[in-house]
Amino acid sequence: MITLHTNFGDIKIQLNHEKAPITAANFESYVKDGFFDGTIFHRVIDGFMIQGGGFTEDMQQKTTKEAIQNEANNGLSNKKGTLAMARTQAPHSASSQFFINVKDNDFLDFKSETLQGWGYCVFGEVVEGMDVVEKIKGVATGTKGMHADVPLEAVIIEKVSIDG
Repeated sequence: MITLHTNFGDIKIQLNHEKAPITAANFESYVKDGFFDGTIFHRVIDGFMIQGGGFTEDMQQKTTKEAIQNEANNGLSNKKGTLAMARTQAPHSASSQFFINVKDNDFLDFKSETLQGWGYCVFGEVVEGMDVVEKIKGVATGTKGMHADVPLEAVIIEKVSIDG
């Protein structure tokens, strides 16, 4: 069990090591390194998702490890409450950034091993704290520099812990 301790409350996450072994291990290694401590949910779109894991409160992007293999072809779906890896247009470009789906986003699921079909890898789910996710998805957002949908009041991941 992993807990995201945010300034909005705690979000408990269960990783799926069976269906997404590379992605779950990658996320866990960032947690163990303390990488997410002091980062923010920098992109919040109500009716879609909340994204974090890459920026500090002053919108400085953190240096990440190497990108990982996309495991979106694992049969898991981008349903409400699931965690998935954020990436660029390149299918195998995910590193540290992740998002929590705030509604069913099946259109993000794996379709085929093509540039457009890879989808976004689901690797875990929120098991406690969806009320916190609901609070976060409703914050007012704006633009900061080149970034849109940035919360006007910082949503800070103060620290992340592994329980048990």
